[in-house]
Amino acid sequence: MSVEKERTDRKKDDKEQRDGEENSKNVVIAARERGPGPGRYGLPATVGFTDHDFSKHMKPAYSFGRRLSDSMYKKEVSPGPAHFINPKYTKYGKDGTPAYSMLARQRDPNSFKPPGPGTYSPEKVHPQGERHAPVYTLRARTRFRKRDKNPAPNNYSLPQLIGPKQPNKLSLPSYSLTARRQNGHFSDDLAKTPGPGRYNAINPNIVRTQAAVYSLKDRSYMPGDTTQKPGPGAHRPERVIVHKPAAAKVSLGIRHSEFVCPLIVQVTD
Repeated sequence: MSVEKERTDRKKDDKEQRDGEENSKNVVIAARERGPGPGRYGLPATVGFTDHDFSKHMKPAYSFGRRLSDSMYKKEVSPGPAHFINPKYTKYGKDGTPAYSMLARQRDPNSFKPPGPGTYSPEKVHPQGERHAPVYTLRARTRFRKRDKNPAPNNYSLPQLIGPKQPNKLSLPSYSLTARRQNGHFSDDLAKTPGPGRYNAINPNIVRTQAAVYSLKDRSYMPGDTTQKPGPGAHRPERVIVHKPAAAKVSLGIRHSEFVCPLIVQVTD
């Protein structure tokens, strides 16, 4: 019994230790607990009847009733606004006041329209009794000429006047140029000897003193320091203010935690 009791007490102690560790990890900081903002609170309305603010005076409220469905007041005998009565008609008939309207211009009843003076062009008429050159006009081909099967003038061809084949014309002597013959020609090289252009010229350096020969090489540089040095324009002596009096400068520090408790020391006199 004592052994079982020790085991139970040990388990109970382990559970309490684990609960204490969990509570220490989930420490609640009061500064982190954010309450609701002003917009989360809703005040009661001061308009209307439902949920009215009881601390405010409520005015009388009126409502519009619904249309009566089946009652004697719905069936009206009088005409509505859409029933328009023309004021020209009375109980005695149509009003006899004369009415006028504006119509379009009517057509000219006279159908005969002689030409005006500007229609004539007497300057285009040749004087009578005087001679003038014949005048011709061009018009489209008539239907009869379209069906005419006779050949046109350009279908006929006259015999040529150049060459010996003219049956009824005297032809002068004609000559022709033929190709050069391969054998028996006056310029035919029977010996088959090579010409001067077949020989290659001898290099002068072979039979004479050889001239100087030069070659092109890469640019050579003197060994030295290859690091980049600042030029005169890189220095700005006007910005050096170490030896000059300067105003105080203020900088912004780091953001401190809002959960750090300030150190309060009790001072005794």
